[in-house]
Amino acid sequence: EENQFYEAIAGFLREIGVAVPAICDHDPERGLILMEDLGDEDLFAFRSAAREIRRTLYEKVLVLAAKIHAFPPGRLPAGLRLMPAFGPELYRWERDYFREQCVRKACGIELTDGEDEALEAEVAALAVRLHETPQSLVHRDFQSQNVMILKGEPVLIDFQGMRFGSPFYDLASLLYDPYVDLSEEERATLLEFYFDLSRSTYGWNEFKGLFLLASAQRLMQALGAYGFLGLERGKSHFLAHLPRGLDRLIDVTGRLESFPRLHALARRCRAAIEKQ
Repeated sequence: EENQFYEAIAGFLREIGVAVPAICDHDPERGLILMEDLGDEDLFAFRSAAREIRRTLYEKVLVLAAKIHAFPPGRLPAGLRLMPAFGPELYRWERDYFREQCVRKACGIELTDGEDEALEAEVAALAVRLHETPQSLVHRDFQSQNVMILKGEPVLIDFQGMRFGSPFYDLASLLYDPYVDLSEEERATLLEFYFDLSRSTYGWNEFKGLFLLASAQRLMQALGAYGFLGLERGKSHFLAHLPRGLDRLIDVTGRLESFPRLHALARRCRAAIEKQ
């Protein structure tokens, strides 16, 4: 369904100054779009570049994110169709995806009913807090392989899942991306760059806390996807990202005081993967 929204969302993003591929032709009846060739370099390709080069690129990407997040919801073009907004049901689906595809299928861990209920009570509170933050337009899959680099400038792709949600979710997708090893110093510097850019109404400490909450949520979704794509779809290379994704989740939940069960489960999954 969301692929039907691509052309209209591309036009909208271009109007607000966010670089996207040019649409050359569109045949909605056949579900075909002919678009600009952006080459082969994405942000992921710069994962081993010199720190200053990488920082410059990430800052440019965050400027695009800020443009999307700052767009007033009331000014959205009439008739622009988006996927349903983030809410309790979608957050719950992501948590269940993690438990089914990553914990149970990829890691071979069967939670007891009691363990599952206790975990759900813990992580449900995470979703409530994210849903309470001011909602904005979000890309939804804002990671390094969905940002092409053309002549040194970022161009966003795979934005057809755009919807309303917490902007912290996009920040988490980019800065805790399991595909790229950002140092803690780099991550903190880039988060502060966005904080200044966004003129957030939150204080810095609360802002960082919400970023960590969103990171835990996003990492659960990503880990579920790696398990699903690797095992259900036969794309085994996605399974190679499980260890790094679990390391990220261990790190994030270790910085949050309210998620001991999720932290323990992530460590348990990491140990199970290590033994495979």
